[in-house]
Amino acid sequence: MSKKYFGTDGIRGRVGEYPITPDFMLKLGWAAGMAFRKMGACKVLVGKDTRISGYMFESALEAGLTSAGADVMLLGPMPTPAIAYLSRTFQAEAGIVISASHNPHDDNGIKFFSGKGTKLPDELELMIEELLDTPMAVVESSKIGKVSRINDASGRYIEFCKSSVPTGTSFSGLKIVIDCANGATYKVAPSVFRELGAEVVVLSAQPNGLNINDNCGSTHMGSLQAAVLAEHADLGIAFDGDGDRVLMVDHTGAIVDGDELLFIIARDLHERGKLQGGVVGTLMSNLGLELALADLSIPFIRANVGDRYVIAELLERNWLVGGENSGHIVCFNHTTTGDAIIAALQVLMALKARNEGLAQTRQVLRKCPQVLINVRFGGGESPLEHPAVKEASARVTQAMAGRGRVLLRKSGTEPLVRVMVEGEDETQVRSYAEELAKLVSEVSA
Repeated sequence: MSKKYFGTDGIRGRVGEYPITPDFMLKLGWAAGMAFRKMGACKVLVGKDTRISGYMFESALEAGLTSAGADVMLLGPMPTPAIAYLSRTFQAEAGIVISASHNPHDDNGIKFFSGKGTKLPDELELMIEELLDTPMAVVESSKIGKVSRINDASGRYIEFCKSSVPTGTSFSGLKIVIDCANGATYKVAPSVFRELGAEVVVLSAQPNGLNINDNCGSTHMGSLQAAVLAEHADLGIAFDGDGDRVLMVDHTGAIVDGDELLFIIARDLHERGKLQGGVVGTLMSNLGLELALADLSIPFIRANVGDRYVIAELLERNWLVGGENSGHIVCFNHTTTGDAIIAALQVLMALKARNEGLAQTRQVLRKCPQVLINVRFGGGESPLEHPAVKEASARVTQAMAGRGRVLLRKSGTEPLVRVMVEGEDETQVRSYAEELAKLVSEVSA
């Protein structure tokens, strides 16, 4: 049975448009509460990022959950991975995050975690969807849920992040610029790195509800690059709006993407004999990552794009580390989902162990030229099914004769087709990508 509302990363949309409306959130809270209650006594944690619509949706979800008999614990603005961790800590049945991650402020969405801090199983998402199509029935007044607020949530999560590095670890002497994207990491991230001894310069940590991801954070790296150079910092760290993605900048101002960070973490674990299996990337992972890992005899497999698929492969294989070039990195030896702060700490530990700077460490991985072009389409039939697009993709793949690859896919969160071409010759790769993107645009018109 296909899902009507749930995508690969929860439920997403433009605020005020179906299904991201207050009445839908009320009904969703009720449906989720009813589904969770089938597991027994029901306690649900609710967190959010800093976008202005979070206040409205938090209230609607709270009303829906309590009307189904669920007790609600409000966390306020917190990174998405913090809700996964705190759901385990408080032994809740579930955690809910109100966030649209790296998207603009006028988008929003809902992410769910189980009481174990993992994605909800498909059968539970389907149960919630079935309940969404039934009339609401409020429980009797004596069974209506209660609401409380966890005032020390930030402090708990800060200590959890610090626990991912050995006791006594100090980053004294390291100067870091941190870009919090005016998002959910704005309070906790600077504290984590300062309390571990680093000198921290903070950017984009004044959220006003409208400036989340606005020319800042991991989707807009220019300000961080400039600040690292101006401050003569050792490196820069950029988070996205909900704190599950991280990219870095080395001391020269060069961007270090998720593939490179994933390699640095995996190699460090491998050298310490703690890797446990191999590494999971995605269809978008650069070929250079695969080749660099192969040089170390580290297995590598590709999952579909999306943290849900990376995590599923890790669980199936009992591996520890995986991620995406966007900076969504999973370290199962420390947590249950992608966590930007914890991933950044693991990179710093790897640099410390090798006594190297980020610019030096990243040189081991030589990325193949990879061109990605996003093409917006208006919905309806996918342009990827058009015969002309299929023929062109096959022709380009054949022309590269096994020395490159083509990937065309729909975004899971936006009305975009992502056209990616990768190979050894950058000029050729760009020409092929532009040709395919133009064709996709034409058939989408």
